[in-house]
Amino acid sequence: MPVTVYIPTPFRRATDNRDRVEVTAPNVAGALDELETRHAALKGLVRNDAGEVHDHVNIYVNSRAIEDLDGLATPLEDGDELTIIPALAGGGE
Repeated sequence: MPVTVYIPTPFRRATDNRDRVEVTAPNVAGALDELETRHAALKGLVRNDAGEVHDHVNIYVNSRAIEDLDGLATPLEDGDELTIIPALAGGGE
C-alpha cells in the first residue's frame, strides 16, 4: 500500500532534495521506519532514540494530526498522504 510522504524543506537534504517519497507501511510508525531505513540522514530529525516524535515535529495523515488519531499506530491505506511539519521558531520581540 503506497503512501506519499511530504518531506519539509529543512529535511530534504536527507532525501536527496526530494519533496515527496513513497513508502509502503501499515501505520505511521512503519512509514517512519521505512523512511529512516531508506534515508538514514532522517534518523533523529523526526523521532528521538526511543522512537517518539519530537515535540517540535507535527505529523498529519490526510491533513489530520496523528495526535487526534491513533498516534504512531495510526493505520495507513493506499493513497494516504503523510505530512511531516517541523515547528518554526522565532517571531518574538
